[in-house]
Amino acid sequence: MTIYPKHPERPLDYLVDWGGALNGRRLTASDWSITPAEPGGLDVAVRVTGDTVTRTTLTGGVAGGTYRVQGHATFADGGVATRGFAVRVGGTG
Repeated sequence: MTIYPKHPERPLDYLVDWGGALNGRRLTASDWSITPAEPGGLDVAVRVTGDTVTRTTLTGGVAGGTYRVQGHATFADGGVATRGFAVRVGGTG
């Protein structure tokens, strides 16, 4: 699993191109989940769904914390796909 570094006070943008999973289908929705969910933890600030891509902006996070982020895509025919990665939040210095 890919681990991305993040500063707790700076946003992190992440884009998923679902083109390979689409197989001619249309992307209709996406959602993002983060574990663990905790006070001051990593949060999804922005969600954008395009024709073949989804984008999220992650904010916050507790210094020293590692979070699992999952992107869930829904296609016009009811099919779904999931992609995941981890974010490790560094110190505030």
